[in-house]
Amino acid sequence: METHRGASGSTASGAEGIHAAVARTLGGWDRALFRSVALRHWPRGEGALPRLSRSADHSKLWLGTAAAIVLSGVGGPRARRGALRGLASIAVTSAVVNTVGKGAFGRTRPVLDDVPVIRRLKRLPTSTSFPSGHSASAAAFATAVALESRGWGAAVAPVAASVAFSRVYTGVHYPSDVLVGAALGTAAAFGVRAVLDVRRQLPPAQPLVAAPALPEGRGVSVVVNPGSGSAAAAREIAEALPAARVVHWDPDAGPLDELLGEEARRAAGEGGALGVFGGDGTVSAAARAALAHRVPLAVLPGGTHNHLALDLGIGRCADLTAALASGHAIAVDLARFAPPRGRGRAGEPAAGAGSYEPGYFVNTFSLGAYGDLVEVRDRWRDRIGPWAAGLVAAVHVLRHSRPFEVRVNGRLRSLWLLFVGNCSYHTVGGGPGGARRFNLADGMLDIHLVRAGRWARTRLVASALAGVLHRSPVHAAARGRRLHLAGIPEGTLCSYDGETAPAAPALLIDKSAAPLTVYRPLPAWLHGSALPDG
Repeated sequence: METHRGASGSTASGAEGIHAAVARTLGGWDRALFRSVALRHWPRGEGALPRLSRSADHSKLWLGTAAAIVLSGVGGPRARRGALRGLASIAVTSAVVNTVGKGAFGRTRPVLDDVPVIRRLKRLPTSTSFPSGHSASAAAFATAVALESRGWGAAVAPVAASVAFSRVYTGVHYPSDVLVGAALGTAAAFGVRAVLDVRRQLPPAQPLVAAPALPEGRGVSVVVNPGSGSAAAAREIAEALPAARVVHWDPDAGPLDELLGEEARRAAGEGGALGVFGGDGTVSAAARAALAHRVPLAVLPGGTHNHLALDLGIGRCADLTAALASGHAIAVDLARFAPPRGRGRAGEPAAGAGSYEPGYFVNTFSLGAYGDLVEVRDRWRDRIGPWAAGLVAAVHVLRHSRPFEVRVNGRLRSLWLLFVGNCSYHTVGGGPGGARRFNLADGMLDIHLVRAGRWARTRLVASALAGVLHRSPVHAAARGRRLHLAGIPEGTLCSYDGETAPAAPALLIDKSAAPLTVYRPLPAWLHGSALPDG
């Protein structure tokens, strides 16, 4: 035991020694760069930079600049929005720097021995040095303006950079104070934009539709897929919906579709609802059963992916409690794909229509590389887990997938991927991975094509990582109410809501005539506000 403690103490001492050495190295670099700026002669800097630094006290410089942008009218609404967002970014930055940054680090100001008297400020700041509030505010304002107006951003950026440099030039900050302050200000501007853009993108709440009130889940028949963690699911559902009937599907006892149909019939007879706990495929099957028996659907979060629950704002079973108790429900489209009857809009015969059953999806449908990805992922999921299986599948698809030719609304195209979303997807905050649906009954299909070509996949991935997927030359997007596909090569897989199946030679993708009725909690941003009219 004594030996173990001694080893641990030695390890801790070694780590502390490394940290101290790193701190000394960075501190030495900081002081050396500060002294280099102090000793160097900067032509015409003595008169301009100290005055510029003083003008930025209490953000007076940026308040005046914002007023000039707004009153001049140059740049239009975007420039005015950038100026106002710049002031909001300064407010956020100042709060972070003054309440957290300066108090947490307590760094003393630089010694002014090497700074010429003519450069020094008449009134030296009394707060701690790290980070620089002036630099943070300058970067926050300049970044916010540039994000909305390139012209004004190009004009403001040199001024902001000069203010930041003036803090080292006048001797009140070390270079690291300025760099960290500028980074904080830039991050605040991006954060303010993300928050405000999300608020601006949120549409009015989707109108409510009639649904029975089922307090504590009374009258709800919940089908649980055992692949979603039955023991944990049973406890969570019992706490949230103590009066609900909970049935766990046993794959050996029969198909999932049959069990969902039985429970939907039971719910219809009792004037209740069909509940489902599972992933995308399970939810999709439950949606078909609910629509067939004309009962409302209650979606609980379960499975590796449950995108409908996410778009409904249901992260826990408890999120559904209030919606069921009050009868809050909305209409949700159910999209379908089936061989067209007769001849399609483009004149192609519906070849092979008799041997393919119609399919339905509540989230997404795709042809091409994604179907291969799902099939490989499912093959490896039970062996190495879902996330590792997804990585293996992605590598496999990038190495082995091939483009295919298909007629899209009568036009022959060579594609890597065709993707169709049920209802319109919107990117939240401009970042990747933030696609959400706010209206689940808009009657639209969100259609995306990835064209084949040289380096198409590499260019697509690069565009996605850079956040400019919509500008990629290999990506095309549109919205419509139906989509005709013909000439689909034999053996092509289609993927829908996480399931895969061979695609028919020709398909018509559209919406079911009758929408689903699905329980939905009120969005958090609507609590306390009036509900919109239908």
